[in-house]
Amino acid sequence: MFIHLIVIGWLYVALMMAVAEATNTTGTVLGAIFTFLLYGLAPVALVVYLMGTPGRRRAIRQREEKAQEEARRAAREAAAAAGTDSDLPDQRGETPADAVPPVRKEP
Repeated sequence: MFIHLIVIGWLYVALMMAVAEATNTTGTVLGAIFTFLLYGLAPVALVVYLMGTPGRRRAIRQREEKAQEEARRAAREAAAAAGTDSDLPDQRGETPADAVPPVRKEP
C-alpha cells in the first residue's frame, strides 16, 4: 500500500513539472510531454515492475506447485484404477533392474 502513495506522489510532482514547462514563456507543450514521460511515467513504470518481481515469482511458483499436485492426484487416480497401491515407480516391492550390468576386471 505504501508503494501506491509513492507512485501517486511522484506522478503528481512530474505532472506539476510538465505543467510548469508548458506554461513557461520559453517552454513548449512538446517539452512538457517529454518531461512527464521521462521524469514521471518511465521511472515509475520501472520501479513498479521491479517491485512486482517477487510477487510474480511467487505466483509462478504457486501455479507450478498446483500443477504438480494435480499431476500427482491424476497419477494416484490412474494407479488406483489400475489396481496398484503406489503412484511412484519401484514401490511395489520389486527390485529395480539395472539396465547395464556393472563392468568388472577379470581376475
